[in-house]
Amino acid sequence: MNANVAILELKYGNIYGGYPNFFAISEISLLVFEGRNNKIFIETWSNKLDVDFVSVYSKVNELGHTLSRVKEVVNMRTGRTRPFMEDFKLDDRALQYTFKKLRPVQGWIKKFLLTNFKKYGIRDIITFDGRRDIFLCERSGINFDRMNIVDLQRELNKETDYLFSLNKLSVIANVRVEGSYLRSNNLEYWLHPIAAKQLMPRSAAWDAARLLMIHNEYREYHDDFLMKAALLLNKIQSSKTE
Repeated sequence: MNANVAILELKYGNIYGGYPNFFAISEISLLVFEGRNNKIFIETWSNKLDVDFVSVYSKVNELGHTLSRVKEVVNMRTGRTRPFMEDFKLDDRALQYTFKKLRPVQGWIKKFLLTNFKKYGIRDIITFDGRRDIFLCERSGINFDRMNIVDLQRELNKETDYLFSLNKLSVIANVRVEGSYLRSNNLEYWLHPIAAKQLMPRSAAWDAARLLMIHNEYREYHDDFLMKAALLLNKIQSSKTE
């Protein structure tokens, strides 16, 4: 891999009351890790259109194990949330108006990604269960043919024969922000205040930061990481049988 590695994270969901197979992107975070001097740069694009989409997230316990999946409706412009109603449907006119509002988004995303790929000289991209993320970026006109894309979830699955979630891996690596530092079991990186402010829970930037620490722990402290992973799975199994 080159000196600069990018973590790509998207937040997206269905238009509330729209088609189940149409996804609108609400947020993109590109976290760039400069390996030579351990610097972190975070570039984030947010969709500020007045569009409601369905956000799905996991409620987890202290072991990172999923207890339930929660759906809520989020307005992209305001960030306000409201309850999700399963039977809510937009009429065709309202849906077409929403599609029209979303039309410029692909151009904005293409410009954001191409500008930052060039700015940081990106050739290596790390994703986590990122097939749909890559597909949605391709739909916006991004060509990844010259990029080396690594899906860390898939790599871990090959080695461990277990499909880890980002939440479980974050517990394994003990990812946290402490003051101006992003820390894990064996690593710490200083964060610029502008970057640190972006690391809000359930944001694309926070998921990208967690993925960076998990990736680097797995690469640099491989045996320790896998041992801690095995211990966590044993704890989860024990909690199920109690």
